[in-house]
Amino acid sequence: MKKIFWILILSAGIIACRNNDDKADAYGNFEATEVMVSAMAQGEIFSLVIEEGQELKAGEIIGLIDTTELFLKEEQLIKGIEAVRTRLLTIKAQMDVQIQQKKNLVVNQKRLEKLFSDGAATQKQVDDINGAVDLINAQITATSSQEQQVLAEIETMNIQVDQVKEKLSKCYISNPVDGTVLIKYAEAGEVAAPGKPLFKIADLSLMKLKVYVSGDQLPHIKIGQKVEVQIDKTKKENSSLGGTISWISSTAEFTPKTIQTKEERVTLVYAVKILVPNDGSMKIGMPGEVNF
Repeated sequence: MKKIFWILILSAGIIACRNNDDKADAYGNFEATEVMVSAMAQGEIFSLVIEEGQELKAGEIIGLIDTTELFLKEEQLIKGIEAVRTRLLTIKAQMDVQIQQKKNLVVNQKRLEKLFSDGAATQKQVDDINGAVDLINAQITATSSQEQQVLAEIETMNIQVDQVKEKLSKCYISNPVDGTVLIKYAEAGEVAAPGKPLFKIADLSLMKLKVYVSGDQLPHIKIGQKVEVQIDKTKKENSSLGGTISWISSTAEFTPKTIQTKEERVTLVYAVKILVPNDGSMKIGMPGEVNF
């Protein structure tokens, strides 16, 4: 009888050890880096060709917001620049005439100075030609100033054109990252405004399992460490995957209420994130286990 009693005790101990060995080191839920894509322009959404669950590439153009007003503004500025350039041509032609006039006056000035030195010209004639040269120099300076003002005006209008082009580029809805569309918030025909959410996207190819470890476990893990991750396969079986510790919190916190018992919620733990390549079986919010 005693022999049977000790056999039962040993059997219970072995089963307890096995159950204890089967217990995971930490539990948590899978996350992904989600990106909220918002409109960057004001106007009617002409098209938004995406569906929830669709995979998109970074930089892919997937929609368009009404560009009519901005297009007309750009055309107006371009026509204005052309008109200002016509004024610039007139000013340059005027300056060419003034420069030629100055050349002629300088020739006469030198001739009169020579004649005056020979006593064949009067002081008044010399003063008149000098005054004429000074006057044409002042006229050239004034015309040059007008030219600079027109050039500055053209430069300002070119900057305005660049600003309109920048706004036009924001009317094209571009996908920022590789990933899968999670939620679509807008449809073609609706009015968009800067900051209005259009869709949410996340890269599901690499998931993050966020778990919590105790202070006793902390010395035995490190960033870059390879670990075993398990997810539910059936009611009784798990699927095993490989993961890598990518982040360990530097501060302790209380155990989250949603995944632990009341007694364990008062325990201080450290958050840990594990990167796990997704074979398609992992979803955001799915529970997971990890063995270090």
